[in-house]
Amino acid sequence: MEAYHHSEPKADDAPFASLPEVRKVNGFVKAGDPLAWEDAWKAKVTPWDSGELQPPLREVIESGEIPFPRQGRALVPGCGSGYDVAFIAATLGLKTIGMDISETALAKAKAISPTNVPLPGEVSWELADFFKLQYLAEEKFDLIYDYTFFVAIPPVRRPEWGKQVAAIIKPGGYLITLVWPIDPPSDFGPPYFVRVEHYEEVLGKEFVKVLDKVPGKSLPKHAGKERIVVWKKV
Repeated sequence: MEAYHHSEPKADDAPFASLPEVRKVNGFVKAGDPLAWEDAWKAKVTPWDSGELQPPLREVIESGEIPFPRQGRALVPGCGSGYDVAFIAATLGLKTIGMDISETALAKAKAISPTNVPLPGEVSWELADFFKLQYLAEEKFDLIYDYTFFVAIPPVRRPEWGKQVAAIIKPGGYLITLVWPIDPPSDFGPPYFVRVEHYEEVLGKEFVKVLDKVPGKSLPKHAGKERIVVWKKV
């Protein structure tokens, strides 16, 4: 695993959450109501939607440096338009669920997602509240990918996120986190600024970090403000 040498963003870097187009999101979700995300999607106020697969996810899977499972189930909570869902299903052969609390987001995901992926991969969509998910042992996930979900929830709910991830992922399963935005500390959000340590604090001893590095390629607005981190449940 690459050694983690953390450097703070420059103080004059504008936090992503402070940009005018992003501040509009607060008009919908400032009360912390998770159902308000549907209003943002209906109004097409979705500045987090990059319109494409995240390059660091492609890189970490296609590099083969981590022995990700090649059978079983995967979950992408807060999947939005679902660009990453079909990729995970197609490249790893996993039955992959794109989950969101917004019906409009899922409608877009279904419209743009490939209708077929190579077997045994499979794509499905679920309208649900991540924090209310419950699964039998045999239904739990072999892989979970979190990109903008962790940073969208109020920071006070992060311990709850950690407990839920631990509850629905199988022992030996992997959690891929694209840690972004690594912005200067501020009260702006969502998305709320984040550090790798914020994940460590809430995942606790149930997970070990097996990869932590700066991606070889990032989208321009993400460059210098993200890390790809992979965890394994013990």
